[in-house]
Amino acid sequence: MTREETSTSPTLSIVIPVYNELDTWRELLDRVTRVALPGWRRQIVLVDDGSNDGTCEQLRQFADRRRGLSGGEIDYCVLFHERNRGKGAALRTGFAAACGEVVIVQDADLEYDPGDYPRLLEPIRSGRASVVYGTRFPPGSRPKGYLGNYIANRLLTMLSNFTTGLRITDMETCYKVFRRDVLEAVQIEQCRFGFEPEVTAKIALAGVIIVETPIAYDSRSHEEGKKIGWRDGVNALWCIVKYGLIGRVIPA
Repeated sequence: MTREETSTSPTLSIVIPVYNELDTWRELLDRVTRVALPGWRRQIVLVDDGSNDGTCEQLRQFADRRRGLSGGEIDYCVLFHERNRGKGAALRTGFAAACGEVVIVQDADLEYDPGDYPRLLEPIRSGRASVVYGTRFPPGSRPKGYLGNYIANRLLTMLSNFTTGLRITDMETCYKVFRRDVLEAVQIEQCRFGFEPEVTAKIALAGVIIVETPIAYDSRSHEEGKKIGWRDGVNALWCIVKYGLIGRVIPA
């Protein structure tokens, strides 16, 4: 990309919440930077959410090396929470720093493939959508991941659709892409994984259509570092009721 093309290209802000992903975040970042995105500048926003396994120190070293560097197709922003506050809180911090016309959520683990970015961005770039979700479970697909997680995801998505009137297949997906003006109109309250049903319900309440596109998915176990647990599932149920059902009856 020439300097002139870089200056006129839209920017994609990739917001990556990071918690206890020692070294894993490095591989993820390498995958993100290697994706070919012709016609896009990139801003990568890394938010360390109070990691205590050495990840924070690695990110501080990375930020120190990047300080003072600018230009090119990728800009970096590295932010830190002094204590662990949860994915939703990390995303709020990252969204506030995002400067791109389009914002995508990227988990710091290796379950999701950044190679899917082009297909996720196409509906927005072509003007067909303002919000795109990457679905792990498109119609006709086989179950993916651990059975318990799969069943929970399907149940939560079904209940979310019931309260919002949407017909999506994967409400809990990490890969959510927003035009920034749509995202800025949504006030996120949840600090942990309740972000997923909350943002979905509030987008639906605003009348914004969510377009889905199939993505790759390589699940990992709790032993391998997966953070979400049964308490998050219970909270997700409450968020579905609070933002989907009650939110339609008693708008904020």
